[in-house]
Amino acid sequence: MTKIFITGSTDGLGLLAAKKLIEQGNEVVLHARNQKRADDVHQELPDQKVLIGDLAVQSEVENLAKQVNDEGPFDTIINNAGVYTSDTKMIFHVNVLAPYILTSLIKKPKRVIYVSSGMHEGSKLDMDDLEADTSYSSSKLQILMLTKAVARLWPDVAANAVDPGWVPTKMGGSEANDDLKQGYSSQVWLATFDDLSVTGKYFYHMSPNTYDERADNVELQDELLQQLKLFSGIAFPV
Repeated sequence: MTKIFITGSTDGLGLLAAKKLIEQGNEVVLHARNQKRADDVHQELPDQKVLIGDLAVQSEVENLAKQVNDEGPFDTIINNAGVYTSDTKMIFHVNVLAPYILTSLIKKPKRVIYVSSGMHEGSKLDMDDLEADTSYSSSKLQILMLTKAVARLWPDVAANAVDPGWVPTKMGGSEANDDLKQGYSSQVWLATFDDLSVTGKYFYHMSPNTYDERADNVELQDELLQQLKLFSGIAFPV
């Protein structure tokens, strides 16, 4: 049995991954943005532990990390939560800064998984003004860069990113043409995958996929970590 924490797991791909991992016999702890969402998911999964924290608010992210550590240790952390909005500040804080803070503050798991997107390829990357100029696509490039940095700096942790594809969730919309089950297949597989030497990879439907080569640029990775440290006041532990 593997102990797993999943952010943004009250609906969408996070909830679907959680259900599958529970079905497989794993211990899964969920995450909700607020009490109402926690109450809603308890209607469907009454026996599951749900931790609460708004990823747009740094103090709540830090408190969430404390809650995770109090419930831990965990074998796997899945950074699934994300927003798609015109509010660049919220995108940056939820999609990039929150996963960075959680990774930095949560006791090291065996595995950490980040949800990226194929939309990251070719996106704009403005390191001088991340809070004001991070689109959804750019946030997914940054999260892939974070994945690569974690894999490089933490050789004892299997850190991988996944592209779930364009799937018909609340975020993806009804026109999405990818397979919903495949949308969470990589997360479920990697959450319990025994070969911890598989790290620093980018998967699409359980297979390695091509990605923007900027993600492999160590100087860019280090610059991103420095910017995230400046925004949060929290240094990445190495």
